[in-house]
Amino acid sequence: MDETSARELSRLRWRCRRGMRELDELLLRYAERRLPQATHCERDAFACLLELPDPELFACIVGRTPARYSAQSRIFQNVIAQIRSDEP
Repeated sequence: MDETSARELSRLRWRCRRGMRELDELLLRYAERRLPQATHCERDAFACLLELPDPELFACIVGRTPARYSAQSRIFQNVIAQIRSDEP
């Protein structure tokens, strides 16, 4: 992994620290397990998900609401499915 990728991953992991403990744990678990081998598109989708407010992001992850960005919805859904599958 090059230095740029390592910095990007570090920034994404830092952005996983939110105001909801449950959300922190889900996002950090995903970041640790999946982001190192994720494609650039998946990392971008994850970064976009991190832009969502906590309540909206949590609702997407637990399946209460769909991702609101239709252009990247498929990628978002893949990321969300992986986050869900990483649950203990």
